[in-house]
Parts: sequence; C-alpha cells; structure tokens
Amino acid sequence: MAHIHERSPSPEHSSDSLLKRLKTTHSSSTSTADHELRFYSGLFGPENVQKLHQAYASSEPFKYAIIEKLFQDDLLQNVKDECMKELSFTEKETDIYKVNQTGDLASLSYLSEAQLALFPNLLALRDGLYSSEFRKFIQSVTGCGPLSGTKQDMSVNSYTQGCHLLNHDDVIGTRRVSYILYMPLPYGQEWKKEWGGALELYPVQPGIDGIPEPEAAPCKAIPPSWNQFIFFEVQPGKSFHSVEEVVVGGDGRARLSISGWFHAAQEGEEGYQADQVVPELKSSREQLTSSSTTFVAYPDLEPPHPDGPLRREYISYLAKFLNPVYLQPRTMKALMARFVAESNIELHHFLSASLVSKLEPDLRRADQADGLDSETRQGRIPPHTAGVSGAWSARGPPHKWRYCTLQKTTELQRESDTILRQLQDEVFPSDAFRAWLSILTKLLPLSYAVEARRFRPGLDYTLATSEGDESRLDVVLGLTPQAEVEENETRSNGKSKANETDEKPHGWQAGEWGGWECYMAPHDEEDDPAVYRSGSSKKHQVNDASSSQDHDDDPGTEEQEDEDESTLLTAQPSFNTLLLVLRDEGVMRFVKYVSAAAAGSRWDLCAEFNVGMVQDDEEYS
Repeated sequence: MAHIHERSPSPEHSSDSLLKRLKTTHSSSTSTADHELRFYSGLFGPENVQKLHQAYASSEPFKYAIIEKLFQDDLLQNVKDECMKELSFTEKETDIYKVNQTGDLASLSYLSEAQLALFPNLLALRDGLYSSEFRKFIQSVTGCGPLSGTKQDMSVNSYTQGCHLLNHDDVIGTRRVSYILYMPLPYGQEWKKEWGGALELYPVQPGIDGIPEPEAAPCKAIPPSWNQFIFFEVQPGKSFHSVEEVVVGGDGRARLSISGWFHAAQEGEEGYQADQVVPELKSSREQLTSSSTTFVAYPDLEPPHPDGPLRREYISYLAKFLNPVYLQPRTMKALMARFVAESNIELHHFLSASLVSKLEPDLRRADQADGLDSETRQGRIPPHTAGVSGAWSARGPPHKWRYCTLQKTTELQRESDTILRQLQDEVFPSDAFRAWLSILTKLLPLSYAVEARRFRPGLDYTLATSEGDESRLDVVLGLTPQAEVEENETRSNGKSKANETDEKPHGWQAGEWGGWECYMAPHDEEDDPAVYRSGSSKKHQVNDASSSQDHDDDPGTEEQEDEDESTLLTAQPSFNTLLLVLRDEGVMRFVKYVSAAAAGSRWDLCAEFNVGMVQDDEEYS
C-alpha cells in the first residue's frame, strides 16, 4: 500500500537521504577570483547586471530574470555526470507534485574527504551559487536585500515521464529568492516544447475579499534549456508558478535541474533582521486550510426522517434516474447498516441503464470533439483552452484547484450536457434525493452544493483542503468512461480481459493516470499535511456495497484493507459509481492531478451536504 511522507508546497529536501551525515565538515576557502572563473564570461559585468535588473523590473506576470548561460559549460557537464553517477534519486509524490529528488545538497558539508572526492564539481557549483559574489549579484538584480550564505537550500530534481509540480508561490519561512538551473538530458539535444516540463508563470486577479489569486491558466511558459538559470523573488500573492508535466521518458530524456532558494540573512550574518516583516497576504500553502464551499439551504418545511419509508412520489421520481434496486426497502436498509458502520459506501451501476446508454458514448464523443481523447493528443498536454467552450468553463484558482464546471445559464449543445445539467440542478438538490440520502445515512441533509466536474488530462486537479469545524457528507457520482483495455472486451488473441487473472490493472484502476479521490487524516499544525507515497498500486479502499444488491448485475465486493494511518480512503475514477463519505472535521480531501497519459477526461458529479443528526423524542425524556 501507500508509503507516507510529509507534503510540502514544492518538493522539499531530506538531508539524510543524500548520504549519511558524518562529523567531518567541509569549509570553502575558495577565492573570489576562483568563484568568478566558474561562471560564464561577463556575468558579473556592470552592463550585464544593469541589463538583467531592467529586464527583471519590467517582467510579467511577476518579476523574474533569465540567464541563458550561468556556468562554464565543462563545469556543468561534470556536475551532470556526478549527479547521475553518484547521487541517488527518490521518487516523491503528493497531491501537489511528483518528482525524483536527491537530498539537500547542504549535506555535502558533512561528508568525509573520501566522499567529497566524488563530488568536486558539484561542490564547486554549490559553493559558487552561495558565494558572497553571487549573492550580491542576485541582490543587485532583484533588490531583495541581504541573503544568507550559511543557510543553503538546494537539491537535484529529475522530472521523468509523468512528473509535475502544481501551482504554488514558494512562500515558506525565510525564503527570499527561488531559482532553478537546468541540465536537461541527454546533453547536447535541444529540449522540445511538446515534451512538457516548462516553467509556467501565472498572472493574478482579485479573488474573494480582494485577495490576489492566480488565474486559471498561465500566461507564460518557459521550456528548459541547458545551463539556463531562472530566478525570482518569493512573494505571497504574486509568485505563482508550476512545472508542466513531462510527457516523454524511458529513452534517456529527463528534465534534470538543480533548484532551491536563497534565504534571508540569518542571525550572525551581515544584514540580519531580528524582526522580520510579516507578509500581509497568506501564502498559497496557508490558503489551503478550507475549501470555502457555498451551500444552498433546504426550505425546511417538512424535513425527512431517516427511519421513515421513502414516500411513493419520491420513488416514482427517482426511478426515472436511478437503478431501481437502490429504491428497494430491503436494499436501502442493508446499505444504511453498512454506511453507519463504516462511514463510507460505494454503489455500482447507480444510474438507470437507459440513462447510461445515452451518457457514456456522448462523454467519449465530447473528449474527441475537444481534442482531449488519447488518439488526438498522443500523450501530449492539451492547450488550456481545450474543453473550455459551450456550456463548460475552467474553474480556479489553481493554487487550490483547476477543473471545468458546467455553467447554469449557457445553452446546451450535447446530450451529455443536458443529462448532467438535470442531475446537477434537479435530481441531486431534490427533496426526493434528500430523503433517499437521509434513509441511507441516518443523517439529515441541511444544505447542499452540487457541481458537474470535468478534469482534463494534463491540466486539472484539486489540492488537499479540509473543513476544520464541521463534518460533511460527500456524494460523488463517478462518470469516467473506462479505457477499452479495462473493459470486458475480446482481445486480438481471443481471450477476454476479465478472464485473464494474471493481468495487472491498467490505466485508471492501476493509478497510472491519477484522478483518484483521496481522503487523508488531519495533521498537526506544526507539520505539513501527510500524503501518500504513490497511488500506482492503490485499489479501492471503499466499503463496496455491491454484495448487498439483490440483482443479477452483482459486481461482487472488495474487503477494506488496513491502510497507513494517514491515508483514510482512496477511490479510483470509475463509471456510474456513487461514492458516499462522511468526512469528519479536519479530514483532508483531494483529486489527484490527471496525467496527460490518460485516455480522456475524468468526469463526475460532486455534491457536498451539511448534515445534522436526527434525535428521537425519547432521547430528551
């Protein structure tokens, strides 16, 4: 199952994972002249500094600078060779990133002389970056103020196929300047834009309460190139950026880089300020504390009672949309018992067969029409405008989530849009569905929020958010058409996929394409939210209620396995499956980024309900 480690808004460094710390320390005594010889000729010249400063000051969407050639080429080639030969990379994955990373290169200072001999060029590069000369150069270009030479914060990152880093602003602690130095592989081959891996920069717009937030799509994308150095001042509410998914690999191509931060001067260093100015705006990390869902209250004229039977008119209405087995009293009673015991349940074949026969093929056609199917894209990342037309629009802000939603006032063009609109605006908010939910959960829905969602491959996700002071009932209807190889079709060898028990899960069900719904345990205030190691081996960790269904389409049941303490529940994208989860206060929830490798969009109908408990009169006597 999943291995757990702490989450951070960008890939953090583990100082113990590079090499074992030893008592022997390294100190740099390299002269200023030696440091300058390592850098590209003319870098520190007054004219170049002034040119970079002017470009930095006028850059958009926030202030940043690009140095096309930073180090002497032979030094960087040797650094690349040492990284690939001597360093170990660990795959790290959370809700916000997937990357292969070394430990913190500050650990080099704690190696023995014999170990240091393995990294002469990497050590020279690190000491050059944090030298007084280069820090003053960065200050001159950015005007960021004094930077620390003792607090070094950097690692080597390899973005191979599927790796990505989602939107954030890098604001943590005393960070002042973010930087990245590119060493794309293989050496000597130009990195192409269509391979992904570009650094994306986002403009901001006023959000709720006037707080700046990034727009849904970046306005600038900078592909990596050899020896290119990009840096910018870390600013809450401004420095929003991401790294596009790398869509090539397995043939030696990788987005290799050294990235890190310059921190403000520390105690004992020149320019240290004991009283640091507290930023007026919250960082992207701090803004993930809640989802700020807007609810619509029910007109409580006659609230349903969980122990009462479902009214005849409600059954008649819901039978137009739901599989009739879920309206049978015997089935509903069995489902209620399971939900009360487990706080979650999964209902397969939820919608009626007639509705599904129209919905599924039209969702496939929608992906084809919008260029989001795998045949059209061939694994490439689609433009941000893909799927944003007609009734659908992109919803942000991307430092919290990005996906497409079905608008309520637009004229519908597709049959699937009409069905989704009816489920979103009529069925899920109806008194009949409210009463049905109340019987299944023994809870009283008080208010609701419902939206149809489309997560486009290579673009969309939600990051982990939580509600700190109340519980919620989540009701998610999965509507993601499964890839053909995942269905029970006859293959070219005449065998049915369903009968090949030795075949491993593929695509959505194997976690290869992301898009899974994940619930995480609350975290301590001092710690980052703990998230999973990888979703590739995950199966449904949901209380599958199918075995309680008394009909011929019984898909069987899955036993809920013991999970790591942090991962409470995961559910892979599926079609025509309803997931009900009672989410306790503080529990974190997210939908993992959908990879560009996916066969198509991840679709669902997502509802949240504020709920209350119904108490019998006898409890008050």
